[in-house]
Amino acid sequence: MSPARVVIVEDDRMLAALNATLVDDHPGFEVVAVAHTASAGLREIEHHRPDLLLLDVYLPDLNGLELLRRLRAMRTDVEVIAVTAARDLETVRRARVLGVRHYLVKPFTKADLHRRLNEVQRALSMTAGDADLDQRAVDLMLGGGSDDAVAAPRNLSASSLQRVAELLDGAEGDMSSAEIADALGMSRVSARRYLDHLATIGRAEVAPRYGAVGRPENRYRAIRR
Repeated sequence: MSPARVVIVEDDRMLAALNATLVDDHPGFEVVAVAHTASAGLREIEHHRPDLLLLDVYLPDLNGLELLRRLRAMRTDVEVIAVTAARDLETVRRARVLGVRHYLVKPFTKADLHRRLNEVQRALSMTAGDADLDQRAVDLMLGGGSDDAVAAPRNLSASSLQRVAELLDGAEGDMSSAEIADALGMSRVSARRYLDHLATIGRAEVAPRYGAVGRPENRYRAIRR
Protein backbone atom coordinates (compact mmCIF):
# COMPACT_ATOMS: atom_id res chain seq x y z
CA MET A 1 0.00 0.00 0.00
CA SER A 2 1.34 3.44 -0.89
CA PRO A 3 2.19 5.84 1.95
CA ALA A 4 -0.64 7.91 3.39
CA ARG A 5 -0.53 11.55 2.32
CA VAL A 6 -0.08 14.14 5.08
CA VAL A 7 -0.63 17.90 5.22
CA ILE A 8 0.89 19.77 8.16
CA VAL A 9 -0.63 23.06 9.34
CA GLU A 10 1.70 24.71 11.88
CA ASP A 11 2.59 28.38 12.20
CA ASP A 12 6.00 27.79 13.79
CA ARG A 13 8.18 27.21 10.73
CA MET A 14 10.98 25.40 12.58
CA LEU A 15 8.52 23.11 14.32
CA ALA A 16 6.65 22.48 11.08
CA ALA A 17 9.90 21.40 9.43
CA LEU A 18 10.76 19.15 12.38
CA ASN A 19 7.31 17.56 12.34
CA ALA A 20 7.62 16.96 8.60
CA THR A 21 10.92 15.16 9.16
CA LEU A 22 9.41 13.02 11.94
CA VAL A 23 6.43 12.08 9.76
CA ASP A 24 8.63 11.24 6.78
CA ASP A 25 10.68 8.98 9.07
CA HIS A 26 7.61 6.76 9.38
CA PRO A 27 7.45 4.37 6.38
CA GLY A 28 3.66 4.54 6.18
CA PHE A 29 3.37 8.30 5.62
CA GLU A 30 4.66 11.06 3.38
CA VAL A 31 4.27 14.81 3.80
CA VAL A 32 2.80 16.35 0.66
CA ALA A 33 2.43 19.94 1.91
CA VAL A 34 3.21 22.23 4.84
CA ALA A 35 1.16 25.35 5.57
CA HIS A 36 1.71 28.06 8.17
CA THR A 37 -1.77 29.59 8.21
CA ALA A 38 -5.29 28.20 8.27
CA SER A 39 -6.18 29.71 4.90
CA ALA A 40 -3.09 28.21 3.28
CA GLY A 41 -3.87 24.92 4.99
CA LEU A 42 -7.36 24.79 3.51
CA ARG A 43 -5.92 25.43 0.04
CA GLU A 44 -3.35 22.67 0.45
CA ILE A 45 -6.00 20.25 1.73
CA GLU A 46 -8.26 20.99 -1.23
CA HIS A 47 -5.38 20.58 -3.68
CA HIS A 48 -3.72 17.45 -2.24
CA ARG A 49 -6.73 15.70 -0.64
CA PRO A 50 -4.61 14.17 2.15
CA ASP A 51 -5.37 11.12 4.27
CA LEU A 52 -4.08 12.81 7.44
CA LEU A 53 -3.90 16.34 8.76
CA LEU A 54 -1.43 17.37 11.49
CA LEU A 55 -3.13 20.44 12.87
CA ASP A 56 -2.02 23.13 15.28
CA VAL A 57 -4.80 24.93 17.18
CA TYR A 58 -3.14 28.32 17.57
CA LEU A 59 -2.81 29.77 14.06
CA PRO A 60 -2.34 33.45 13.15
CA ASP A 61 -5.42 33.92 10.97
CA LEU A 62 -7.95 31.38 12.25
CA ASN A 63 -8.29 28.95 15.13
CA GLY A 64 -7.30 25.48 14.03
CA LEU A 65 -10.58 24.02 15.26
CA GLU A 66 -12.48 26.48 13.07
CA LEU A 67 -10.37 25.26 10.14
CA LEU A 68 -11.37 21.73 11.08
CA ARG A 69 -15.06 22.69 11.30
CA ARG A 70 -14.89 24.05 7.75
CA LEU A 71 -13.05 20.97 6.58
CA ARG A 72 -15.67 18.65 8.08
CA ALA A 73 -18.34 20.47 6.09
CA MET A 74 -16.52 19.33 2.94
CA ARG A 75 -14.88 16.05 3.93
CA THR A 76 -15.37 13.67 6.84
CA ASP A 77 -12.81 11.06 5.83
CA VAL A 78 -9.62 12.95 6.78
CA GLU A 79 -7.86 11.65 9.89
CA VAL A 80 -6.63 14.42 12.19
CA ILE A 81 -3.89 14.58 14.79
CA ALA A 82 -4.10 17.76 16.84
CA VAL A 83 -0.51 18.82 17.57
CA THR A 84 -0.73 21.78 19.90
CA ALA A 85 0.12 23.45 23.18
CA ALA A 86 -3.60 23.88 23.87
CA ARG A 87 -4.56 21.68 26.80
CA ASP A 88 -7.61 23.46 28.23
CA LEU A 89 -10.74 21.39 28.69
CA GLU A 90 -12.88 23.37 26.25
CA THR A 91 -10.39 22.92 23.41
CA VAL A 92 -10.12 19.18 24.06
CA ARG A 93 -13.90 18.87 24.17
CA ARG A 94 -14.38 20.77 20.90
CA ALA A 95 -11.68 18.71 19.22
CA ARG A 96 -13.47 15.50 20.22
CA VAL A 97 -16.78 16.78 18.88
CA LEU A 98 -15.09 17.50 15.54
CA GLY A 99 -13.81 13.94 15.32
CA VAL A 100 -10.25 14.36 16.60
CA ARG A 101 -9.23 10.98 18.06
CA HIS A 102 -5.52 11.77 18.36
CA TYR A 103 -4.27 14.69 20.45
CA LEU A 104 -0.58 15.42 21.06
CA VAL A 105 0.35 18.10 23.58
CA LYS A 106 3.59 19.97 22.84
CA PRO A 107 6.34 19.17 23.54
CA PHE A 108 6.27 15.53 22.47
CA THR A 109 8.76 12.93 21.31
CA LYS A 110 9.22 11.13 18.01
CA ALA A 111 7.95 7.98 19.71
CA ASP A 112 4.79 9.80 20.83
CA LEU A 113 4.06 10.95 17.27
CA HIS A 114 4.83 7.58 15.72
CA ARG A 115 2.45 5.85 18.14
CA ARG A 116 -0.32 8.13 16.88
CA LEU A 117 0.74 7.52 13.29
CA ASN A 118 0.53 3.77 13.90
CA GLU A 119 -3.04 4.21 15.14
CA VAL A 120 -3.96 6.25 12.07
CA GLN A 121 -2.32 3.70 9.79
CA ARG A 122 -4.42 0.89 11.27
CA ALA A 123 -7.59 2.96 10.95
CA LEU A 124 -6.83 3.80 7.32
CA SER A 125 -6.11 0.17 6.48
CA MET A 126 -9.47 -0.85 7.91
CA THR A 127 -11.43 1.78 6.00
CA ALA A 128 -9.72 0.65 2.80
CA GLY A 129 -10.97 -2.92 3.25
CA ASP A 130 -14.36 -4.48 2.69
CA ALA A 131 -14.46 -6.79 5.71
CA ASP A 132 -16.83 -6.24 8.60
CA LEU A 133 -15.19 -4.76 11.70
CA ASP A 134 -14.85 -6.72 14.93
CA GLN A 135 -15.23 -5.05 18.34
CA ARG A 136 -11.55 -4.17 18.64
CA ALA A 137 -11.62 -2.55 15.20
CA VAL A 138 -14.78 -0.60 16.04
CA ASP A 139 -13.17 0.63 19.27
CA LEU A 140 -10.14 1.77 17.30
CA MET A 141 -12.25 3.61 14.72
CA LEU A 142 -14.43 5.35 17.29
CA GLY A 143 -12.09 5.83 20.20
CA GLY A 144 -8.59 5.90 18.83
CA GLY A 145 -7.02 2.73 20.16
CA SER A 146 -3.28 2.72 20.71
CA ASP A 147 -0.20 0.59 21.03
CA ASP A 148 -0.65 1.11 24.77
CA ALA A 149 -4.35 0.31 24.65
CA VAL A 150 -5.90 -0.29 28.03
CA ALA A 151 -7.91 -3.47 28.53
CA ALA A 152 -11.41 -2.84 29.83
CA PRO A 153 -13.50 -5.15 32.01
CA ARG A 154 -16.93 -6.18 30.76
CA ASN A 155 -18.76 -3.41 32.62
CA LEU A 156 -16.67 -0.61 31.04
CA SER A 157 -16.45 0.58 27.45
CA ALA A 158 -13.01 -0.05 25.95
CA SER A 159 -13.18 3.06 23.75
CA SER A 160 -14.26 5.31 26.63
CA LEU A 161 -11.58 3.87 28.89
CA GLN A 162 -8.98 4.58 26.22
CA ARG A 163 -10.22 8.16 25.84
CA VAL A 164 -9.91 8.72 29.61
CA ALA A 165 -6.44 7.17 29.65
CA GLU A 166 -5.23 9.30 26.72
CA LEU A 167 -6.58 12.51 28.24
CA LEU A 168 -4.94 11.74 31.57
CA ASP A 169 -1.67 10.83 29.82
CA GLY A 170 -1.66 14.19 28.05
CA ALA A 171 -2.45 16.26 31.13
CA GLU A 172 0.29 18.46 32.53
CA GLY A 173 -0.71 17.65 36.10
CA ASP A 174 -3.40 15.77 37.95
CA MET A 175 -7.10 15.90 37.08
CA SER A 176 -10.36 15.29 38.91
CA SER A 177 -13.23 13.10 37.72
CA ALA A 178 -15.27 16.30 37.17
CA GLU A 179 -12.61 17.73 34.83
CA ILE A 180 -12.38 14.46 32.90
CA ALA A 181 -16.16 14.28 32.62
CA ASP A 182 -16.41 17.85 31.31
CA ALA A 183 -13.65 17.29 28.76
CA LEU A 184 -15.08 14.06 27.35
CA GLY A 185 -18.79 14.73 27.71
CA MET A 186 -19.53 11.90 30.13
CA SER A 187 -21.06 11.81 33.60
CA ARG A 188 -18.84 12.35 36.65
CA VAL A 189 -19.86 8.96 38.00
CA SER A 190 -18.71 7.26 34.79
CA ALA A 191 -15.47 9.25 34.70
CA ARG A 192 -14.72 8.23 38.28
CA ARG A 193 -15.30 4.55 37.44
CA TYR A 194 -12.84 4.71 34.54
CA LEU A 195 -10.28 6.62 36.61
CA ASP A 196 -10.58 4.18 39.50
CA HIS A 197 -10.04 1.29 37.08
CA LEU A 198 -6.90 2.96 35.71
CA ALA A 199 -5.66 3.32 39.28
CA THR A 200 -6.46 -0.33 40.00
CA ILE A 201 -4.42 -1.60 37.03
CA GLY A 202 -1.49 0.71 37.77
CA ARG A 203 -2.00 3.22 34.96
CA ALA A 204 -2.88 6.08 37.32
CA GLU A 205 -2.33 7.17 40.87
CA VAL A 206 -4.92 8.87 43.04
CA ALA A 207 -4.51 11.22 45.97
CA PRO A 208 -7.04 13.31 47.90
CA ARG A 209 -6.81 17.09 47.86
CA TYR A 210 -8.18 18.74 50.95
CA GLY A 211 -9.91 22.10 50.63
CA ALA A 212 -10.94 24.55 53.27
CA VAL A 213 -14.31 22.88 53.85
CA GLY A 214 -16.18 19.78 52.79
CA ARG A 215 -14.98 16.39 51.63
CA PRO A 216 -11.58 16.00 49.96
CA GLU A 217 -11.49 15.76 46.16
CA ASN A 218 -9.67 12.83 44.57
CA ARG A 219 -7.08 13.87 41.99
CA TYR A 220 -5.72 11.42 39.40
CA ARG A 221 -2.34 11.46 37.66
CA ALA A 222 -1.11 9.17 34.90
CA ILE A 223 1.70 6.78 35.68
CA ARG A 224 3.92 7.02 32.61
CA ARG A 225 5.81 3.88 31.68
